[in-house]
Amino acid sequence: MTKPFKTLDDMGDIHGKAVLVREDLNVPMQDGSVSDDTRLRSAMPTVLELADRGAKVLILAHFGRPKGQKNPEYSLSKITRPLSQVLGREVQFIPDCQGEAATDGIAVMRPGDIAILENTRFHAGEEKNDPALVDAMAAIADLYVNDAFSAAHRAHASTAGIAHKLPSFAGRAMERELDALQAALGTPVKPVAAVVGGAKVSTKLDVLNHLVTKVDHLIIGGGMANTFLHARGVDIGKSLCEKDLADTAEAIFDAAEAAGCTIHLPYDVVVAKEFAANPPSVRTCNVHEVAEDEMILDVGPAAVEALADVLKTCRTLVWNGPLGAFEIPPFDTATVALARTAAALTKEGQLTSVAGGGDTVAALNHAGAAADFTFVSTAGGAFLEWMEGKDLPGVKALMA
Repeated sequence: MTKPFKTLDDMGDIHGKAVLVREDLNVPMQDGSVSDDTRLRSAMPTVLELADRGAKVLILAHFGRPKGQKNPEYSLSKITRPLSQVLGREVQFIPDCQGEAATDGIAVMRPGDIAILENTRFHAGEEKNDPALVDAMAAIADLYVNDAFSAAHRAHASTAGIAHKLPSFAGRAMERELDALQAALGTPVKPVAAVVGGAKVSTKLDVLNHLVTKVDHLIIGGGMANTFLHARGVDIGKSLCEKDLADTAEAIFDAAEAAGCTIHLPYDVVVAKEFAANPPSVRTCNVHEVAEDEMILDVGPAAVEALADVLKTCRTLVWNGPLGAFEIPPFDTATVALARTAAALTKEGQLTSVAGGGDTVAALNHAGAAADFTFVSTAGGAFLEWMEGKDLPGVKALMA
């Protein structure tokens, strides 16, 4: 199948060529060490393939928020050794991502060598997508690869600008992400379900408005569900709720009805009088039986069973956000149960399941279900903007 973007397979002979590779190396650090190397491991397939094909691999990335100033605290030199350990190869460090220092560093590289260039955000022009910085970065290389979907929603010099200046390709991690997103909402196999959870409707308004036009079943959980229940006249006690968004919720109900999308809200819920682990007051009740001094903290077992039946009728699933307050037991029950159902259906080949967002990744890992999903995106903001139906500048530039 022809893809709307070029990949590493389209690069031809790259032996001896200087290839700028935009990766996300913005890893968390603790006491001077990388505390989570997920992003470094994500870079492996592209970086090693390019090196094995004889390219001079020049890794472009940002690190922290140095605000356009050189700041040793945010130097990518700190990531050289951790990346080298992950790759099992020597990684050099070049003290700038443009200009003479970059040119001199690249000049002594041999085919197959790998180097990290200094933090792109040490230049004020990076976040402004300044044409002068774009030209200066493009001048040091022959080709450009974007492998950082998590930064693709930003129109920066190193994510979008440079893709218009050099022959540009999607790296392997970017390719996997775009293929998965295309399968989930671009040209999905129907019926399609979406699970959208989280605390507030206000943070996911654009997501909900976009999804009702794209999916057959919209499952709403978390604190967001309370706002929809309130809009329908349900007394939700002291549950988290954005009561001022009742009209907005009604408008989403209307849009869903017009688009032929069924919205699923819980009809039984798990409630408690306090937000704490295993409180003595926890009970399961019908959604119409929530007492004044109780708060809804999870979806009930009957509703979860019904939602599992819905997933069994679907061929594609998009998931963003937990169904309940999953960080605190026993309010993780619904999220864990539905995630395991989705994972089992995926494993059986009945469902294509794509999930993303920070809380979602944590929730699926907690459920032990992440490994069996078709694709789990670790990109927070970029994944959310994609769910909102927005063009991502870093992706759009690859399609040009």
